[in-house]
Amino acid sequence: MKSILTSMAASTLLAALATAQTPRYTVTDLGTLGGTSSDAYGINYAGRVAGAASLPNGNTHAFLSGPGDTMFDLGTLGGPNSEASGPNASYALAILAETAKKDPFGNDFCGFGTNLICLPAIWNGTMTPLPTLGGNNGQALAINNQGQVIGLAENGTKDSTCPPPQVLDFNAVLWGPNPGQVQELPPLHGDTVGFAFGVNNYGQVVGTSGTCANTPLLPFNYGPHAVLWQNGSPTAFANLGGTMLGVGVGINDLGEVVGGSDLPSEIPGFPFVQVHCTLYSQAGPEDLGTVGTDFSSLPTAINNNGQVIGASCDNMGNCRAFLWQNKAMMDLNALIPANSPLYLVFPEAINDSGEIVGLALQTSTGETHAFVATPASPAAAGSVPPAAQAAASPMVLPENARKQLQRRLRFGRSGAQLIGPK
Repeated sequence: MKSILTSMAASTLLAALATAQTPRYTVTDLGTLGGTSSDAYGINYAGRVAGAASLPNGNTHAFLSGPGDTMFDLGTLGGPNSEASGPNASYALAILAETAKKDPFGNDFCGFGTNLICLPAIWNGTMTPLPTLGGNNGQALAINNQGQVIGLAENGTKDSTCPPPQVLDFNAVLWGPNPGQVQELPPLHGDTVGFAFGVNNYGQVVGTSGTCANTPLLPFNYGPHAVLWQNGSPTAFANLGGTMLGVGVGINDLGEVVGGSDLPSEIPGFPFVQVHCTLYSQAGPEDLGTVGTDFSSLPTAINNNGQVIGASCDNMGNCRAFLWQNKAMMDLNALIPANSPLYLVFPEAINDSGEIVGLALQTSTGETHAFVATPASPAAAGSVPPAAQAAASPMVLPENARKQLQRRLRFGRSGAQLIGPK
């Protein structure tokens, strides 16, 4: 009993120390493009933010923030919807955008429910589509400061194991840095499909691979194997002992990789996959745990200071933003003013200044809005209102927020999901 109490005390002290060493944050609501929702997927060193926001007609367009937290609508490739991630140091963006053309197989590759062809693109003043691998669809998901874009694209191989409406295999792709350059990043031996999710400024890429049967696109599903590509060659990461899911989602310039892995203690027949945020290294995978007693932790990014962000969720689809540093995971909502009108649900990106962007719930309206959380400088910390008190569990989210999270995060196989019932 003494050892258990000692361990609990040490854990509490570690979390308290990490919180004490963490600057408080001010939070900005970026608003929308006239609709009721937005999400921020990237932020560069200068604090410029990119993401997607809804219009009054319900369509979603990629945006880039401007002075005074304004939003510039970047448009689409002829269809109704688009999303942007990035920007890099030159304000170039990775884009996924719909065209006006229906997919011949009825696929919904972008995940907006329109069944239109989805193309990867780069925005650098104008939106330019990038080539696929011979198939109809693709997605560009991240860009580095060298202008290299990563994502995934269909090839021309029909695969009968794909769950409908997916017909063609797809693989991770590295585009650029020169115009027209496209490199297929092969999956691990024995796998047939893959995604690339993160890239650093040295061209190292992380993602996932599997088969079309266990790595379906609905629209964002992850495969069973976490992968690092160096010079186009794939290497597998060890996982936390599970067999259903492994993914690398972010890599910094030091080569530190963060991702997700399911645990070995899956319950047969239980409908949710329990995933923990994982720090991958040569020493093996490190389980970063959850906030408190939450069910799963879903990572999104790691910066060059080793700060990791993501969401910590219960098994009913209620999530809260976390920050992991100094060996402790903290509820980001406990580091913002107690009177904040926003509840931070899912952070998507963090720059080396510690600025964090992502998805928040506007508590007064129930709308979901893009946010920027900015660390308060030591000189200004005294003028920041007192931080909120850490909650024992995530806030119960309204159905619209839960559905928005499920659209981005539903992954697994055999119908298993991460964050609660459909």
